[in-house]
Amino acid sequence: MAESSGITAEGIGAALKEKVGATHVEVEDLSGGCGQMFQAVIVSPQFDKKTTLARHRLVNGALKDEIAAIHAWTPKCYTPEQWENQRKGG
Repeated sequence: MAESSGITAEGIGAALKEKVGATHVEVEDLSGGCGQMFQAVIVSPQFDKKTTLARHRLVNGALKDEIAAIHAWTPKCYTPEQWENQRKGG
């Protein structure tokens, strides 16, 4: 059994809301509960006019300590407008 990182989906979500002004966050623990692999959908107005790479750098910088403690991290970053279009199937 893998050792727990102590990182939780809830903790990551709270950090994203606080540090990048996320208006919507969905964090999923893909590691079976041991906190080693996460993916997330992050919606923030701070992503406006930023490239995908710049968005990931912003998120990764905000979660520096958390990312250092886990094995894998996959963020999907959207502006509020992009997220609305995504939800509508566009």
